[in-house]
Amino acid sequence: MTDLPQTMRAIDPAEPGGPDVLQPVDRSVPTPGAGDVLIRVAAAGVNRPDVLQRQGKYPPPPGAPSILGLEVAGEVVVLGDGVDSTLSGARVCALVAGGGYAEYCVVPAAQCLPVPDGLTMIEAAAIPETLFTVWTNVFQRGGAKAGETLLVHGGTSGIGTMAIALGKLFGLTVIVTAGSADKCARAVEIGADHAIDYRAQDFVAEVQRLTNGKGCDVVLDMVGGDYFARNLACLAVEGRHVSIAMLNGAKAEVFIPVIMQKRLTLTGSTLRPREASFKAAVAAELREKVWPFVTDGRLRPVIDSTYPLGDAAAAHARMDGGAHVGKIVLSINA
Repeated sequence: MTDLPQTMRAIDPAEPGGPDVLQPVDRSVPTPGAGDVLIRVAAAGVNRPDVLQRQGKYPPPPGAPSILGLEVAGEVVVLGDGVDSTLSGARVCALVAGGGYAEYCVVPAAQCLPVPDGLTMIEAAAIPETLFTVWTNVFQRGGAKAGETLLVHGGTSGIGTMAIALGKLFGLTVIVTAGSADKCARAVEIGADHAIDYRAQDFVAEVQRLTNGKGCDVVLDMVGGDYFARNLACLAVEGRHVSIAMLNGAKAEVFIPVIMQKRLTLTGSTLRPREASFKAAVAAELREKVWPFVTDGRLRPVIDSTYPLGDAAAAHARMDGGAHVGKIVLSINA
C-alpha cells in the first residue's frame, strides 16, 4: 500500500513525569525491516508498564522505540522483506516492545494475531499484552492444569481480568483479591469463583478457608514486597509462585523451611525484553490453543474505557487513580 504520510502523531514524552507529559508530537513514520510489518494503528492498549516508563522507572529495552505502548490493533499497510504476502491489508493485533501510542507502528510479523470478524479493534488492542503475560506465566511457567486453583492479586486489573477469563476457559478455580467490595463483586461478575477484599479480609486465611485448608496451586503475583511470604502461606504442597511485578517493593523476607516442606517452586518473568523469537513462539502457541476462543467469541477482554490518542494523559490519570476495571484503550485510527 502506497501514499503513506512521512510523519505521524505519537506519544513520545521528552522527560519523565505525571500524565501531563503525554502530549501528541510529530514523529517519522517508521520503516519495517526484514520480517516486520507496518501497521496503521486503530487502537492501542494502555498497561501498567507504560505508566512506569512515563515515570522514568522502566526504560524501553535496547532497539525499542521510546514511544509508549506495548500492544496494538490495526491494518497491515507495508510488508518487510520475507513477510508472507497474504498479510498485506490484514486486520491484526500484536504485542510490541514499544511504539504503540502512534498512528503507525512496526511489528515483527510473527507476533501478529488475526482479528476475527466480531472482534472490534478496541477489543483486539486490549488482548495481546495481558494474554501473552498470563499465558506465559500461569500456564507455561506456573504449569496450571484443569482442576487446580489459581490465586491472582489485582483481580480487576487488565492482567487480573484476563487471568480470570483464561482460568475459566482452561478449567481452573480462580480466586482473586481486590481493594473494595464493589471490585470484588465485579470480579465475580466477570467470572472469578471467589473474590477477597484485601482491605477488609486476611487473604491468607480466606484462601485456606476457600480451599478447605489445602491452599492454592498457583499464585500470580504482581505485588511483591510483604505479599511474598503471605503468598507462600497460601500455596498448597507442590505449589508454584510466579512473580511478574513488585508494586509493593522489590525485596521480601522468606522463611526458607516453608519452601522445603511444601516443595514449592518460585519463578517469575519479564516479557518486554524477551527476544522476538520467544514472542513469536508464544504467538504461535496462542494461535493454536487460545485463539479459537477469541474467534468463537468465548474470550473477550473487559474494557474499562477508551480515550483518543490526544487524551493519553487522561487515560494514564485513569490508570493512576486505580478505579478502572479491565483495560483502558487509546482509539487512534479506529
